Amino acid sequence: MKTSSTKLILFHPSFTKQPGSPTTNHHRRWWFSFISFLTFILTLTFLTSKSILSPTPPSLTTPNSLPPPIFDALLHYTTTKTNSSMTFQELTTIANVLKNCPSPCNFLVFGLTHETLLWKSLNTNGRTIFVDESAYFVGKLEEKHPYIEAYDVVFTTKVNELYDLLDYTKDQIKKDCRPVQNLLFSDCKLAINDLPNHIYEMGWDVILVDGPRGFFPVAPGRMSAIFTAGVLARSKKGGCGKTHVFVHEMDRQVENVCSEEFLCKENLVETVDLLGHFVVKNKVVNSQEFCPSSYSSSKSRSRSSKSFYKDH
Repeated sequence: MKTSSTKLILFHPSFTKQPGSPTTNHHRRWWFSFISFLTFILTLTFLTSKSILSPTPPSLTTPNSLPPPIFDALLHYTTTKTNSSMTFQELTTIANVLKNCPSPCNFLVFGLTHETLLWKSLNTNGRTIFVDESAYFVGKLEEKHPYIEAYDVVFTTKVNELYDLLDYTKDQIKKDCRPVQNLLFSDCKLAINDLPNHIYEMGWDVILVDGPRGFFPVAPGRMSAIFTAGVLARSKKGGCGKTHVFVHEMDRQVENVCSEEFLCKENLVETVDLLGHFVVKNKVVNSQEFCPSSYSSSKSRSRSSKSFYKDH
């Protein structure tokens, strides 16, 4: 015989609350906040540990990474074993002018040298163009550093023709070899006239002549580069009416004589080791002389050197 028993069931007050009651909503918000916080902490911990274990190169993660010219220059000069052809004082002189050059600075360089990447990196916010005698070196440089703007030129002059070319230039000073002209249309033997058009249209703030080769009699020499620098400076339009022109290796005959002829002694502001620093002002279109009586003094002083160049 079954005996019946009475069971007493008790209900907790919370079970009798409606789903939308304030107490229920409070618990749900608390749990949601806790889970969100916990998810954030776990995610942050994961990302932090991953970055520590597998660091990514700064250049790929930081938006303010070094510009390619500066990065390549630092890497190049840190690893290269070749010494600069310029002294520290010469490099500093040019660097200071570039630092104080109004931005954007237009910088024209004759010659591809050990310092090429340095010149580009020092003028990052401006425009730097290189001109060299070697199409091969220009091509290799642009292939390795696509941001470099460089052009090759065929120089037809020779070091041992220095004084014949100066005689010719004197005869043509009012014609093809004028101090102020657009060299693109010049037939002067010393004019570099086969570069892209924009080079003749730009106003150059700084020009460096450190090429082409000029250390043996049949080398191209720097007569054309110095002449062209002198004309570009005097033909400058707009902006600052002067151009800083640097000529390296002023101890050599061609560099010394041609600088005196086309850049002028009165424009020489300083000489640092073998570097001549000239500041050349632009001139009026009908100007018919580079420097007052420069060639006559060079001619009388240097005729003995002329026979040397002829005989070698």
